[in-house]
Amino acid sequence: MSGVLPLSSREDEPFIGAGNGDSLAIEMEQETSTSTSSGGSSRKKNSRLKCFGVDLSPDNVAVAMVYFVQGVLGLARLAVSFYLKDDLHLDPAETAVVTGFSALPWLVKPLYGFISDSIPLFGYRRRSYLVLSGLLGALSWSLMATFVDSKYGAACCILLGSFSVAFSDVVVDSMVVERARGESQSVSGSLQSLCWGSSAFGGIVSSYFSGSLVDAYGVRFVFGVTALLPLITSAVAVLVKEQRVIGQARGPNVPLGNSSFLKSSKENIIQLWTAVRQPNVFLPTVFIFLWQATPQSDSAMFFFTTNKLGFTPEFLGRVKLVTSVASLAGVGLYNGFLKNVPLRKIFLATTVTGTVLGMTQVFLVTGLNRQFGISDEWFAIGDSLILTVLSQASFMPVLVLAAKLCPEGMEATLFATLMSISNGGNVLGGLIGAALTQIFGVTKDKFDNLAALIILCNLSSLLPLPLLHLLPRDDSDTASKVYTELEESGEENCKYHGTVTTTSPKLSSIEMT
Repeated sequence: MSGVLPLSSREDEPFIGAGNGDSLAIEMEQETSTSTSSGGSSRKKNSRLKCFGVDLSPDNVAVAMVYFVQGVLGLARLAVSFYLKDDLHLDPAETAVVTGFSALPWLVKPLYGFISDSIPLFGYRRRSYLVLSGLLGALSWSLMATFVDSKYGAACCILLGSFSVAFSDVVVDSMVVERARGESQSVSGSLQSLCWGSSAFGGIVSSYFSGSLVDAYGVRFVFGVTALLPLITSAVAVLVKEQRVIGQARGPNVPLGNSSFLKSSKENIIQLWTAVRQPNVFLPTVFIFLWQATPQSDSAMFFFTTNKLGFTPEFLGRVKLVTSVASLAGVGLYNGFLKNVPLRKIFLATTVTGTVLGMTQVFLVTGLNRQFGISDEWFAIGDSLILTVLSQASFMPVLVLAAKLCPEGMEATLFATLMSISNGGNVLGGLIGAALTQIFGVTKDKFDNLAALIILCNLSSLLPLPLLHLLPRDDSDTASKVYTELEESGEENCKYHGTVTTTSPKLSSIEMT
């Protein structure tokens, strides 16, 4: 949504209360089971650790930790912004283009699903790719900390880091999709809350230090520290329960020239298209794409708050801390009160409210907030907090809907496709925002038309609302409807061939879904 201040981090803290029996605080459930033997009966007690109402099995812990890493990688977000602005001397439009370019790996997530499902690495389809993703992420940020000194080098390294996160995202999301399929909207919402709550908690861990470390040690130091974080993804790969693929004794299996592999890939693409073109999948996907594709003014606002208002990296780190907590509050708002509310009502309420509140950024640009006795700093914090809660609460239904649209046997690839389309809309919105920034003449030291740009971007958020009817009225049996349509279309053999893999999402260019 364009109504989110660029000061806000993405997306992702102290846990707040939730309803419907779920808890954002970690809880212990003691379950007593009675087993009968020939000599009598005995009672066995099993303790199950839960978070967001979800059992913390090793697989779920691995998923949560990967999302945690995605959140904690926000440590480098401010460093990247200041590096592009101060070290490379880019203007707002160029910064938006570079960050948009770095988001490209999130647009081809189905490809990662095909690779992971069809090409086991050292006998594993999940573990090995998680390890590899972590190593690539560490490499990208290590290069940023040492050798990179141009906008092209920075774009390539950020692209590599984004690729590592996107691939690991694919590898964990199928676990979420497998568990969400056939479950109620409430259970699916709890699973997504665990994922995004973990990401939000990671954002809290890194938020304050993201600014203070830039102030104290510089951007290169922050990039070096960030290089250590993707290694956590490699480490938690051992928690994933996975059977070794038979026949993979030692090296990797790369059957790219195998005719059966090519035939299987072709069949998968045909089956994927057959699923996507079904009305119950295609129409909601069109709405989500358009909803995400509205223009954004984030880069312009970042330059205004730093160059015009003089916000320091340390202060922006504090804002990021607040918005990280707000992001978790958004998860809690959805998990506690909105996950049983029809999707159309959630989108309508959050979009309209976010648009209206997003207009208040004009107060900051024009200085009207000071006429009411509110300092720029406090106004920025309050505005970012409210908008981030709304943004996160409105994005959660997108994840739930995408997970429930996936029929059995196509979980990983179809979910990856839907998230790629959503991310594509987000990237398009950023590029449209960059073009409008250029058209309105907003530069790193000229902000005369920034208020008009903000108003236009916020009002554009309302444009997709007339298409709300494209969303299902009740998604309780959406997946079964999709599967029925696949059968009716004559695709009897509509199941995806291969082991299920994963995918997921995130809301900034470095940290997407």
